[in-house]
Amino acid sequence: MKRGGPLPSVRTRCGLLLGCVLAGARTTGWAQTDEIQVYDAEIAAPGQLNLTWHNNFTFSGPQQPAFPGGVVPNHALNGVPEWGYGVTDWFEAGLYLPVYTLTNKGDLLFDGMKLRALFVVPDAHERAFFYGVNFELSYNAPHWEPTRFYGEIRPIVGVHLGPWDLILNPILDTDFRGGADNLNFAPAVRAAYNVNRKLAFALEEYAEFGPLQHFLPRSQQSHTLFGVVDYGSGYGGNGLEFGIGKGFTAASEGWVVKLMLMHDL
Repeated sequence: MKRGGPLPSVRTRCGLLLGCVLAGARTTGWAQTDEIQVYDAEIAAPGQLNLTWHNNFTFSGPQQPAFPGGVVPNHALNGVPEWGYGVTDWFEAGLYLPVYTLTNKGDLLFDGMKLRALFVVPDAHERAFFYGVNFELSYNAPHWEPTRFYGEIRPIVGVHLGPWDLILNPILDTDFRGGADNLNFAPAVRAAYNVNRKLAFALEEYAEFGPLQHFLPRSQQSHTLFGVVDYGSGYGGNGLEFGIGKGFTAASEGWVVKLMLMHDL
């Protein structure tokens, strides 16, 4: 998620536009993000508290912030502990706190917090076809987002085809300005091969197309492909996920590494 004086130049206005479009906890574009993950409709068991610790480091990215006063993506570490509690077999409540950044200058910043409500079909890992929807509301520090509040709706649709998983998250996010006209389309896709019940290899693609009613030109869209190793995260709530991502447009960060650690408490 992630993103003054005299009127800004054309270049500054373009950067600000990208900062607003490439927002939220989901992708790796110009805007910073705390969470790089495709949701698979798995949730904590009823009464179970789970911790997922997200950390993402940009090895190669923009050396200027996406908006005035924002975080410089290059060589920045973004992360957050995500606390998930299983309320029922179809509902998980979540809290992201604290969202933080370790900047390339060594400064540790508090970026904000998020609340989420995740609704899914029960026992998704046992079904050939599974689905759900996630709602998030974030409260942001000024250096993290140019707006104090941000929201996300993340539908989840997927299939288990033998050892293969195909999952789509057609995400819509908003800064609550402009109503439905200001919804941004940020889909995430995952194709995974499960070697066994604990080990999987996957390709994930995270994109930012811009406003739903009028996509940005491709050169201003963000498209990032990750190669991912997933160990144990789908069973028992304990595991890790490691991925290396490469951006393929000017609006994408060059190289990004993500690490997720999951543990039932």
